[in-house]
Amino acid sequence: MIQRRILFATMAAGLATPGLVRAQSWPTRPLRMVVAYPPGGAVDLAGRLIADTLGARLGQPVVVENRTGGGGTIGTAAVAHAAPDGYTLGATAVNSLAINQYLYRDLPYAPEKDLLPVSLAWEASLVVVVPVDHVPARTIAEFVAWAKQRRGGIAFGSSGVGTTVHLSGEMLCRRTGIQGVHVPFRGGADALTSMLRGDTQLTVDNLPTALSNLRGGRLRPLAVTSAERSPDLPDVPTMAEAGIPDFVVTSWGTITVPAGTPEAVVNRLSDAMRQVAADPAVQERFRPTGNRPLGTTPQEAAARAARERPMWEQLVRLSGATLD
Repeated sequence: MIQRRILFATMAAGLATPGLVRAQSWPTRPLRMVVAYPPGGAVDLAGRLIADTLGARLGQPVVVENRTGGGGTIGTAAVAHAAPDGYTLGATAVNSLAINQYLYRDLPYAPEKDLLPVSLAWEASLVVVVPVDHVPARTIAEFVAWAKQRRGGIAFGSSGVGTTVHLSGEMLCRRTGIQGVHVPFRGGADALTSMLRGDTQLTVDNLPTALSNLRGGRLRPLAVTSAERSPDLPDVPTMAEAGIPDFVVTSWGTITVPAGTPEAVVNRLSDAMRQVAADPAVQERFRPTGNRPLGTTPQEAAARAARERPMWEQLVRLSGATLD
């Protein structure tokens, strides 16, 4: 009887912990990280840094795959519909979790149903920038006065319809009374190139994308959209300091997996992300990019998306943006 009870107890324990066993053996092969935006942009820069360091923590390479198009929907849908086995990750921007559902009538994934945020992964301010060779303004107030004197107003570029860059530009024009025409591009790098040519006069860009041109002196920063000044641009005022209160917007991203991924695997990924974000060497590698690494619980990441959805829904509605 005693031997039989021991046997049954051992079998029950084995049945009760399959997720734990999978998590202990996972990963046994390289992982794929899908970046839904073009190479060289803010999301791509952050995703590649995370992939390098996350792979070292997990003991397997994390290979980046750029799947671009549709304002991030194509790559994000690829993650949402992948096998939930822990081998497909997404470097997913705020658009994919909190904005695109208000732009598309038939979004090919449901953010709250098909995707599981593992951890907040990065955050960066946006920065109001103008081309030095084509715009004389040195402050927000000077730019507004200059823009209002231009026949036909100004053109502002973005990395695509419905992106944080687009919606922030729309918000700035509405708040200041500028007549602004939105010009979307396939990515942040193309938007900046257009501005440097003088085709557009303004971008409220992700700081990581604009930073190299800011350091090179070809772009002039007028204000940052974070609540506090950026350590990368300590002399540049916040929007509130520049005279536009209640204009706080940041660009952030998460590491996501398909819904249904085993909880033990999700927790191990989340733990690894927190270790990555706390590593001084990782922080040092992130510093030149303008991004700040983050590591959180899955619950904290999901809460951030839920908290911001009403703001983005309102901005999409006011802008009239649609991608159907």
